Amino acid sequence: MSTPPIQWYPGHIAKAERSLLEQLKKVDVVLEVRDARIPIATRHPQIGQWLGNKERVLVLNRMDMIPAGVQQDWRTWFQKQDDTAYFTDANHGKGVEAVSRAAQALGAKMNQRRRDRGMLPRPVRAVVIGFPNVGKSALINRLLKRRVVESARRPGVTRQLRWIRISDELELLDAPGILPSKLTNQQAALKLAICDDIGEAAYDNQRVAAAFVDLWKELSEAAPTLIGSGLETRYGLSPSGVTGETYLAQLAEHRYQNDVERAARQLLNDFRKGLLGAVPLELPPAAIAAEGQGNPDERAEERAEEKSGEHSGAQ
Repeated sequence: MSTPPIQWYPGHIAKAERSLLEQLKKVDVVLEVRDARIPIATRHPQIGQWLGNKERVLVLNRMDMIPAGVQQDWRTWFQKQDDTAYFTDANHGKGVEAVSRAAQALGAKMNQRRRDRGMLPRPVRAVVIGFPNVGKSALINRLLKRRVVESARRPGVTRQLRWIRISDELELLDAPGILPSKLTNQQAALKLAICDDIGEAAYDNQRVAAAFVDLWKELSEAAPTLIGSGLETRYGLSPSGVTGETYLAQLAEHRYQNDVERAARQLLNDFRKGLLGAVPLELPPAAIAAEGQGNPDERAEERAEEKSGEHSGAQ
């Protein structure tokens, strides 16, 4: 089954991006929020270009939806990239205080530089950015210790940009969800659709659900002790030996009167609600290497590079 084409509407996104880039000029610290289930797919491809020399705090939200061991594997992996990952469950406030302390510590460094230049200290200006639905609003509300912002599924138009005072030391820019105007990596787009981190995009639920089952199987083969048996446990059907498309048809027959669309929506909703267990859709290379297998995404990239090399050599 081919990877489903995921599409969205760049008009809103371009406008939101322009507003964000204008405000980023005034920002000292960036809180970059990603989905802990897919930390690589929820990295905006332009984030490095946007940040320049600005300080950044990396937040991996939805820590409750992946195993604790996988969290530690990601921490180790990011440390090897000279980065620190802060895991949060923003809906329940877990890990948020550590994020606040990290932002204020970076702000203290900024103010020390101001003092060194003979300037007065000022409140640190921070912004929370990330894909739609990764938990930015919940994080902001937890940082503020009150419900101030509402989330919306539509990227780029969640709300107007505005500054919110958290304390005498910290001001926060409330920004909408951002998506790349064009995402050529359809494997990443597929993961965004599965996790509902894509806003109001155009995709086929049945194809996305079937591809989710295929991805589940691939990850289970790469790291069986980390993925578990949530599909079989919840539905009484094993995905072993069948394609995702066949599994979806079997689920529809078994539970939903052959209504494949209903089966697809239920499967995706159950995963998004955590009813299939704590299941990561991306694993750091170190975790997979420990299982004795290669990273599925890396293997796909290697195959693509090999093909590209063969093509170049034939020219």
